[in-house]
Amino acid sequence: MTSTRALRSDAERTVHTILEAAERVLSRNPTASMEQIAEAAGVARTTVHRRFASRDALVAAMASWATRRFAEAVNAAHPETTPPLIALYQVTVNVLRVKIDWSFAMNLALTADREAAHVHADIEGRCERLFAKAREAGVLRADVDPAWARRVYYALIHEAAQSRDADADALAARLVDTLLRGVGTGQSLT
Repeated sequence: MTSTRALRSDAERTVHTILEAAERVLSRNPTASMEQIAEAAGVARTTVHRRFASRDALVAAMASWATRRFAEAVNAAHPETTPPLIALYQVTVNVLRVKIDWSFAMNLALTADREAAHVHADIEGRCERLFAKAREAGVLRADVDPAWARRVYYALIHEAAQSRDADADALAARLVDTLLRGVGTGQSLT
């Protein structure tokens, strides 16, 4: 039994190593070969092919892996039980870490993947509840449309994830500050 667990654990580490290498390689060169990915992972090409039948299977596994990390990032912030401002910041920093570390996989078209669609729908619902809770707590102004605020928030996360120079904590603080305070002086158009 112990040797079976050790083999399973070793296989899981190998898969994780391949997925991480594929993310690094494909982020730089989306047309990279399985051989280039194997080289970056420090494994034989046959090892990659034994774990993933094709390049498409590897890319699908990357998308699935990133989707699970995305869901775990939101879950780790406990948005239903944490005060809204803290939850907003923690969800932001956690999601940014995933989006930065798994940018290639997170940017894949996931519409055909049922698991990803389900995860994203669940997260959107949780975000909707978090924004409603934030409005009720006075974190968001009462006159703010929560749906619009979420769309702005999603756009800010997308743009912040493109910035690889700053760390996720600093980006999250800047993003939440921008969302909650804006970038203007408060002057009115009228």
